Amino acid sequence: MKFAVTKDALLDGLQRIQNVVSSRNTLPVLANALLEAGENGLRLTTTDLEVGIRCDVAAQVERAGATTIPARKLAAIVRELPASEIVLEADSKNISSISCGASFFKIYGLPKEDFPPFPAFTEAKTYTLKQADLKDGLRKTTYAISADETRYVLNGILFSFTDNKLTLVATDGRRLALFDSDIEFPKSHDRDFIVPTKAVNELQRILGEDGEVQILAGENLVAFRVPGAELVSKLVEGNYPNYRQVIPGEAKERVTLEREALLNCVRRVSLLSVDKASSIRLTFGKNNLDISSNTPEVGEARESMAVAYRGREFSIAFNPEFLMDPLRNLPDDEIHLDLIDEMSPGVIKINTPFLYVLMPMRVSQ
Repeated sequence: MKFAVTKDALLDGLQRIQNVVSSRNTLPVLANALLEAGENGLRLTTTDLEVGIRCDVAAQVERAGATTIPARKLAAIVRELPASEIVLEADSKNISSISCGASFFKIYGLPKEDFPPFPAFTEAKTYTLKQADLKDGLRKTTYAISADETRYVLNGILFSFTDNKLTLVATDGRRLALFDSDIEFPKSHDRDFIVPTKAVNELQRILGEDGEVQILAGENLVAFRVPGAELVSKLVEGNYPNYRQVIPGEAKERVTLEREALLNCVRRVSLLSVDKASSIRLTFGKNNLDISSNTPEVGEARESMAVAYRGREFSIAFNPEFLMDPLRNLPDDEIHLDLIDEMSPGVIKINTPFLYVLMPMRVSQ
């Protein structure tokens, strides 16, 4: 195998695939990237047996072939090379030579035959939507994924295809983010499945702002295909909780707030927070919102902002990080905060199909 490629093209491809490589692999070949050079250029592939990703790189192929090379070592080498043409050649013993200007490296690899095959999808339900829509939905929901490994069905995002609509849901039991997008597909393709966190993170890396993404859902696998790249992942086994039952009914109060102003206020007031159990208190009065925190043995903070509010005066406490997460990831200038009472969940909404349910915290007066 022998090919020539630009530094930028090869580095971009390696950065797309190298995060899948695990540092705790029991099989040595799983630390490697599979390089396949053919008439269509260069294809790079990595897998950890749970998630796999491959992407195409433009290259001038002099001699077709394949080998595997330690992915992170190769990326580190390419990153440091001068910005000129790179020539990579692999011999029959899977020893690869890398030449670029005055630089030369020789790196030992493993044969292609040791590398796990990339899954094929012969019988799968297929859905197509805009990359930008899926990327937007993931940005608005992924921060609510649970990191508690004992609740494994929450360690990912629910993809629910029902009635020509894709609903993305993430929750950790204390807050829930939900995003809807219209998409056309036959009734026979109604389906729910859970995509694990690692795959979701890698999917966000390959999605762009233009073009479409094709989703292929098999029995226990899912694939996401975009031009020049494909991500495959095992699905999380189990049934996702009934998320609809935690969404509160009609709100008694709706407060419209400037998203960035609220984010900045909450961030400043929470500077004295010391752990994840800390809270901030939102106190609503006539055309005014007081945001305060009181951390024992540390101190207290308070800030006010003008709001269009004429309801009854009351207070509600939230975890500041959980409150800031959607504010960081929503693009809208304004958000709507729907409230029922001090002990009921608050709901953040915007003027597009999205909602965020946040459980209040019990704090002493």
